[in-house]
Amino acid sequence: MVVLVTGAAGFIGSHVVQLLLSEGNDVRATVRNLENAQFLKSLSQNDRSSLELVEMDLLESESVHNAVEGCDTIIHCAASLMVGVKDAQKDVVEPSVTGTLNLCKAVRQNESIHTIIHTSSVAAIRRTQYENGQTFTSENWCDDATLKSNPYGLAKAEAERKMREFVDECRRSARKIRLVTLHPSIVFGPVFHERHTRGSMAYLKHFRGKLPFVLNAHLNFVDVRDVAEAHVRAIKYGEDGGRYILHKAGLWMNELGTKLREVLPERKWPVTRLPTVFAILMAAFHPKLTVQQVRSYTGRHVNYDIQNTENMLEMKFLSIEETLTDSMKSLEELSRKV
Repeated sequence: MVVLVTGAAGFIGSHVVQLLLSEGNDVRATVRNLENAQFLKSLSQNDRSSLELVEMDLLESESVHNAVEGCDTIIHCAASLMVGVKDAQKDVVEPSVTGTLNLCKAVRQNESIHTIIHTSSVAAIRRTQYENGQTFTSENWCDDATLKSNPYGLAKAEAERKMREFVDECRRSARKIRLVTLHPSIVFGPVFHERHTRGSMAYLKHFRGKLPFVLNAHLNFVDVRDVAEAHVRAIKYGEDGGRYILHKAGLWMNELGTKLREVLPERKWPVTRLPTVFAILMAAFHPKLTVQQVRSYTGRHVNYDIQNTENMLEMKFLSIEETLTDSMKSLEELSRKV
């Protein structure tokens, strides 16, 4: 079995690659820049496994076709982050949607592909407008996102729809492709590379900084190692066409600080909440935050029901304590290297 992993140098993708290699699989890992992905070669491997690095641009059909050729399973982890984005249409929506369409086109031209594991997000499930404290399930869709109100949710939901439409089209033409979509919440855990600290791990980096306060924000999170295991398990387990939320817990940032003080007491982690009015003022001058973003999540929270995930993928998620301890130790080790 040759497994193609797109976005292999990313936070989730690199952990998926490591787990596949440890279990003896042949992995073709696609990256946008080979030079920035050399760290993948240092991941531990099984004697039976092999790793091939391939440069691929999801927006270039030919490179996608060449990467897909000869594989039988695709784990589609490639994604664009919202961090520092100036043009959401160009930098978030188009890469997600057009990239997915190009991948579908390549799969159509390669009959060897029989399984696709599509990495989505809870952003494709959680509506932009929601009731405070609302619980979402895998039956829900983010169906009210717009480019202005929620470009990330728009990109994730639309890309998943395109993938599902393609698989349905294949079935109508008598070609069977197994599809499972996975929807992680914010992803924490050990990092392999400095680039992995720019996305969701930035929340934990905040605790290691000099600011003595935290925002009044609620974070739903899951361990990246559980996310990777879910991807590999989904190759065999889970319902064909199933949607599975990957989520461990939801904590307010001050609760995270309190939990960090319990598991890593050698440091005084911040727990004081910054009043909302000051958070909004800070966002007005922050290079990566907007007033709209701060207003949308300050003091608000949602929950996720993951019962079908645990049952169908036969998973037991790592503890909060293990995730936070390993995340912070990993960030500390990385800081000594750079």
